[in-house]
Amino acid sequence: LPIFHAKASMSSVPDVDSFLTQIQTFVRVGVPQQIRLAPDLYSSLLHFYTNEIVGQRHPIKGIETLRLAIEKLQPTPSHLTSIHADLVQVCLLAKCFKPALPYLDSDISEFLQEGNNGFDVKMFLLYYYYGGMIYTGIKRYDRALFFFEMAVTTPAQAVSAIMLEAYKKFILVSLLLHGKVITLPKYTSGVVGRLLKPMCAPYNELTTAYATNSTAEVQKVAVKCKSNFTKDTNMGLVKQVVASRNRKNIQMLTKTFLTLSLADMANRVQLSSPREAEECILHMIEDGEIFATIDHQNGMVSFRDKPETFSDERTVAMVDSQIHQCMDLAKRIQKMDQDMSVNPQYVKKTLGVQGDEDIALSVTGGRSLEGYSM
Repeated sequence: LPIFHAKASMSSVPDVDSFLTQIQTFVRVGVPQQIRLAPDLYSSLLHFYTNEIVGQRHPIKGIETLRLAIEKLQPTPSHLTSIHADLVQVCLLAKCFKPALPYLDSDISEFLQEGNNGFDVKMFLLYYYYGGMIYTGIKRYDRALFFFEMAVTTPAQAVSAIMLEAYKKFILVSLLLHGKVITLPKYTSGVVGRLLKPMCAPYNELTTAYATNSTAEVQKVAVKCKSNFTKDTNMGLVKQVVASRNRKNIQMLTKTFLTLSLADMANRVQLSSPREAEECILHMIEDGEIFATIDHQNGMVSFRDKPETFSDERTVAMVDSQIHQCMDLAKRIQKMDQDMSVNPQYVKKTLGVQGDEDIALSVTGGRSLEGYSM
């Protein structure tokens, strides 16, 4: 491993293709217990491997190697390694998302300490940024929003390029999922909250237009800022946002009307014709966004409540799975609490605070300091 790492660190590696094959063989036959003794060298070697196959425009050939590399380096499935970002990147570039999903779906509770410097923050941000893009690609918008939020809310003293791009996609996915931009959590770094919004003017304008419930206004902003969205490679998402405005408007009508004519719906939602309204409703019914029936003879739409009775085997299995996940999460939290309670730094700080309070009480005769002034 040290020899491979030294070779990968050279400014010009001779016979790169042969070296990449050697790395693949090493990952395949390497012993996990020995690999975990030098996680920094191992991760650095796989970063070199990823950069090379991406540079050669053959990302798909690295998927299996990176997947195996993670399994050999990971102590448990809940550990995040810097190689995770490499795997998600090559899956994204290869448009082959399925191999990355088992790792993205796993809840991360620990970081693998790779050397004296701990965990590389850049790889952490890239993992959540690339992961959010994969979830967006397969239209799992709730999970995508969570991943982009993780990238944006990472503690920071300055806004990185990754956080900025993640926030732009956070805005678009938030509009697709909720019809508005979700407020960032309170624990978001102050500098991030202050600087991100002014740096995303076209996206803020799109958000304002979306709030008017007018598809024409949203379309106008999309055309006006097309160069910005295209430069950010977000034009495809913006087109989905424009189309979703009609869907959101139709969903709003289901809360007001039980029956509505296609012509009236087209007029209210600002569609070109009853035929377009019918096509839009059919797509929404197929996607499970609304529940309705169309009377073609009279040109009427009848909206219904969700017919789900939550009594089938699929629902029971889902509930059972959620219960087990909650139990597993409770065990993890309990273990983290136990580990923290015996952490030397935590104990020292806690005892220090209590010591200061005891001194203050002894000086004031056991009374609170609130009544004293300097």
